[in-house]
This record gives sequence, structure tokens and C-alpha cells, in this order.
Amino acid sequence: MSQTDASAAIAAILDHSRFRTAVGTMEREHDRTVEDIIRLTEIPAPPFQEAERATAYLGMLRAHGLEEVEQDAAGNVMGRRRGTGNGTTVVVAAHLDTVFPAGTDVRVRREGTKLLAPGVGDDTRSLAVNLAFLRAMDAAGIRTRADILFLGDVGEEGLGDLRGVRHFFTEGRHRDRVEAFFTVDSPEVDRIVTGGIGSKRYRIAFRGPGGHSFAAFGLVNPAYAMARAALTLAELAAPADPQTTHCVSVLGGGTSVNAIPNEVWMEVDLRSQSAAELARLEAEFLAGVEAAVAAENAARSIREGLVTTEVVPIGDRPAGHTPPGADIVRLAMAAVAAHGYAPRQEYSSTDANIPMSLGIPAIKIGSGGRGGRAHSLEEWIDVEPRESLRGMSASLATILAVAGMEVD
Repeated sequence: MSQTDASAAIAAILDHSRFRTAVGTMEREHDRTVEDIIRLTEIPAPPFQEAERATAYLGMLRAHGLEEVEQDAAGNVMGRRRGTGNGTTVVVAAHLDTVFPAGTDVRVRREGTKLLAPGVGDDTRSLAVNLAFLRAMDAAGIRTRADILFLGDVGEEGLGDLRGVRHFFTEGRHRDRVEAFFTVDSPEVDRIVTGGIGSKRYRIAFRGPGGHSFAAFGLVNPAYAMARAALTLAELAAPADPQTTHCVSVLGGGTSVNAIPNEVWMEVDLRSQSAAELARLEAEFLAGVEAAVAAENAARSIREGLVTTEVVPIGDRPAGHTPPGADIVRLAMAAVAAHGYAPRQEYSSTDANIPMSLGIPAIKIGSGGRGGRAHSLEEWIDVEPRESLRGMSASLATILAVAGMEVD
């Protein structure tokens, strides 16, 4: 599909009476969508503790009349809107979890058209907007060739490591029928994520015999081995293209200021737009850890024991990319442009990483409106109706174009 063909396909959808009816439904039901955002935001969904919100969202999917409403072994909830084709599936997902720990105050505060609360935009708004899409399609009698599977997935944030979507594509019963995947994540529709930034995360423990800082001076010190390893990482090449980064992010260990530590540890984050570059960085870093330990054991006395390491992977997000010429990308670009935005393609780390890495056409699209301060206690979204509806219309048109809305 050329970009001209994509623009024509989007124009046909936007001009169709059923699509105009769908947009009118979203406009009339704006307050209901806002109520859904508030309701879901105020159900805590800390990392690995999404069960309460998942149960609520499962009930909402069932109340909206979807088929095959279910919860899988990972905790994902989903339901199918049947198409007229042969059962191929377009997934429309939003993640249930937030970055905030248990005990965080998630009550929503309103200031004019703004809603303020931890997690309100990332990604609770999208959960509610996906329900609004469903109601709009049903009210307008819109039919699509492909089935649309609405998915509320767990484990997108942080150490969740995309576990919900990973399970969906490795063990889920629908995985072999997916022809395209959308994750609706964050309000901004002009930022279309077509590339998945891969990451490798490790917790490295360095252990030694320990001892008194004065009386046992001269024994191997695991803190020195860790310092060497950290400096080795700092000196590794990190090209700007493909964008690649590394970071020593969390440190801990030791028992007292006057003791050689028995154990110290650090957590590191390695990222790249390129799977090959990420593999190179990972291999060089792990070799650097081994070299740092060997250097410390050679530099000081090992009469009470050696410095050893334990390397524990704590995160593995695959890199991937949906090409600019893919139909899903061209249709998204056309739909966003048709609504007066200036679309741009970006790399990020989202649930779309998993299908991208498997060669399944996948992108991240926005839920509409504006927002800011994501991942902070001051997170906010603006639910002003006109701008919200403009963005929602662009994303719904994209989904319907990819799912094959019947326009005859």
C-alpha cells in the first residue's frame, strides 16, 4: 500500500456515515469515558498486583457484550468483537499496571478539565478509551473484516518486563491468529511508535571473604571489583545511531564503614534500537564483569577466599521495528495527518516490542488529548472534549482501517 492509497482508505472511512455516527457517539458519551477513567485509576494496580483492576476491567469487557471474555494464566483480560472474515485478529491493547507501589494515593483530583492522579494517563486513560471505541463501533453498526480482540494486559511497566504480552504471544491461545497489534499507550496521537527499544537488565552481586577494614587490609574487596566493572561499562561504546545506552542505576551492599564488605551489588540497564548492537553491548559488559573480578583477585590477597559473582537477569525486552512502508504505519500516519496533526515515527519501549520482534505488524498509538508528568505523583491528563475527541477519532480510524472496516 502506498501512502496515497493509505490516505484514500482513511478518507473513505472518515467520510462514511457509520464512522461519523461512531464519532458522534464518543462525543455524546464523553462524560461516561471520563467516569471510566476515574473509576479505573482509583483501583490500585501496582507492579505484579494488577488483579483487582483486572477483575474490574474483565467485568467491563463482559458488560460491553464481547465474545470469549476471559482471563489467561498471566492475568491478562480480553474479549473478542467478531468480524466478518475468517477469524484473523487485530489486537487493541492497553496495559493494566502502573509504576506506583502499593499504598500510593491514587484518588483522582479534578482541576477544570484536568484529571490528576498517579497512573491516570499511563495507561488508565487508554483502558477507558478502548471501551469508548467499542461502544462507538457498536452504536454505529460498524463491521470489520478482522476480529478485534480488546486486551487489558499486565506487566508492561518496569520489572514487569512485558510479561503479559509476552505470555499472550508465547503461550496464549490467540497468538497464531494475530495479523496486527496496537498498544494504546499515552494520550499523544502524533507520536506513533514504530520501533521497539530493546533492553537487557542485570543484578550483579560481588561476594568476598570480608574482614576488618584495618586489620584485614590487603584482602580482596568485592567493592573494588564492582567499581572496576562499573567503569568498564562506562567506557563501552554507545553509538548514537542506532541509539544505544547503558547505565549503572542501583547500588547496594556492605555492613559497616569499617568493614571490607562480604557482598555488594549493582543493577544495570542496557538499551538499543538494534538487537545486534544490544547483543554486542551485553557480551562486552558481561566479559567486563569477569575481567573486573579476575583483576581484583590478582591485585590483592585471596588467602581467605576469592571474589565471586552472581549474575541475575532481571529484564529482557526484545528490540524490533515495524517498517515505515508497512500498511499499519502508513494508515496510522494518514489518519493522524487527516486530523490536523503532524505525525512522527519514534522508538520507545512498549508492549509492541514483543510482536515487533516476532515480525507481526505492531505500533503504539495514542488515546487522545494531552497529558504530562507521567510516572510521577503529579501525573495529569486533560479531558477537554474537543481535543480528546480529535485524538480518539484519529486512533479509531487507524484501528478500523487496519481491521478492514466495511465501507460499501
